Amino acid sequence: MSTVQGANVVVTGAGGGIGAALARRFTAEGARVAVNDIDPGRTKAVADEIGALAVPGDASAIIEEAREALGGTVDIYCANAGLASPGDAFADEDVWASAWDVNVMAHVRAVRTLLPDWLERGSGRFVSTVSAAGLLTMIGAAPYSVTKHGAVAFAEWLSLTYRHRGLKVHAVCPQGVRTDMLTAAGSAGELVLAPSAIEPEDVADALFEGIEADRFLILPHPEVAGYYQGRAGDPDRWLATMNHIQRKWEDTAR
Repeated sequence: MSTVQGANVVVTGAGGGIGAALARRFTAEGARVAVNDIDPGRTKAVADEIGALAVPGDASAIIEEAREALGGTVDIYCANAGLASPGDAFADEDVWASAWDVNVMAHVRAVRTLLPDWLERGSGRFVSTVSAAGLLTMIGAAPYSVTKHGAVAFAEWLSLTYRHRGLKVHAVCPQGVRTDMLTAAGSAGELVLAPSAIEPEDVADALFEGIEADRFLILPHPEVAGYYQGRAGDPDRWLATMNHIQRKWEDTAR
């Protein structure tokens, strides 16, 4: 029997890409799924396709509605909605604020709502779709990289604080995935992410393997583990390598 069979699941940002792939997989594994996206049409389309519940709207504001639609409880919450915010240190304040709000604070708000019930029951699962950028970085995308680091940090904090009380946390950190977000990454994405890009379904497969193995860190691109170790073991060498990629990108953008 699947670990998630019979579970009540919310997937945010599920109108396409990774979120839709997660919603399809959870449904196939026997879970009852509430599909969320800011776009009502896309929300309904995915929900109708897989026989799930459609709960459109801002991910930060739909948890109570989703919980009610699922019969009063949420067993698994997938914080998948995110903003791929490009820009450098001079990006507008509202770009930074939006990235922080969606990529970090939406996770915090979800946990504030869900955690009391999870701790009372002694069980719950929080899935954070982050990015390899949250472990490493991404050229040309300061707001995205910084806030994804924040999302990893929050997921780590949740796990170390509440794992003895039944909370299971997974941080999913892919590199390039063939979605609209990869397209939005422009020439930087073409240089860094596109060559090794995978399908959204591959991310769902990696998550379910991680759930079965009870792993915190989910790496759909296994090579990210080596990059992460290299960053920690010799940060100056890693930064020099990333700066080389930065200069290469600047040369191609001219």
